[in-house]
Amino acid sequence: MRIAAAQARPAWLDPTAGTKVVVEWLTKAAAAGVQLVAFPETFLSGYPIWVADTGGARFDDPVQKAAYACYLEAAVTLDGPQVATVREAVGDLGVFCYLGITERVRGTVYCTLVAIDPARGVVGAHRKLMPTHEERMVWGIGDGHGLRTHEVGAFRVGGLSCWENWMPQARHALYADGETLHISTWPGSKRNTKDITRFVAMEGRVYSLAVGAVLDYADVPAGFPLRDELLALGKPAGYDGGSAVAGPNGDWLVEPVVGEERLVIADLDPAEIARERQNFDPAGHYSRPDVFAVTVDRRRRTPATFLDG
Repeated sequence: MRIAAAQARPAWLDPTAGTKVVVEWLTKAAAAGVQLVAFPETFLSGYPIWVADTGGARFDDPVQKAAYACYLEAAVTLDGPQVATVREAVGDLGVFCYLGITERVRGTVYCTLVAIDPARGVVGAHRKLMPTHEERMVWGIGDGHGLRTHEVGAFRVGGLSCWENWMPQARHALYADGETLHISTWPGSKRNTKDITRFVAMEGRVYSLAVGAVLDYADVPAGFPLRDELLALGKPAGYDGGSAVAGPNGDWLVEPVVGEERLVIADLDPAEIARERQNFDPAGHYSRPDVFAVTVDRRRRTPATFLDG
């Protein structure tokens, strides 16, 4: 199976333009014979790049409040027109898609990884289990509902966002659900992908695809409350890609790609997974369920249960 990471530049906080960017890269992937393409973390409508460098934790700060309001307004819903447009393109092009979105649920934004099947539409929506450090200022804490794998060709594919790829229990949940191809989505940096991509491949005896975006402060649109402050920093934002692919023995198929927009493509052979699992299968003959009991709660969490009548 041919897979690809869409290492691209998002249309930051512009969901309409961002949807067009996603469709453009889906079209490029289909033209290249790709059967599965993954987009970076919160590619639609954008990673919260202002929080770390502008004092995002200042309590009750009016400018930070205004920035969050802009971010919330630009977020998309699972049943909204942006996801519907992507879903239609996926169906027309026949390419399975993993898409990182900023998902709006009332007044909260979740970092959500959506799995879209060409025939069945949205088959998964995984809300990031634990936002990292300053991300907790803008994202809600997710649940286990999306810890599922999906059949794509000869593979079972699962995905996690950014640092939750370092969570052993989250990885184990996907391995136990039959994962043979692991998708990790990132804001965009070789710093994040150079170690964990190969580690996941070796631990799970899976193919491991990492995808990151290319993004800078100059991509912040005019009118965003903290744009001038970001530009005045006089330094790059540091989101320079880092997309890569590793095989189930931990060897690179494509080493981390830095500083360019492109499809990072690899061809996968499912037989390689069987060979590597001869001596290690973390959710099979090496799992010891008699010693370790693992329970994964995949219920969607809601703020209230209403009992009427």
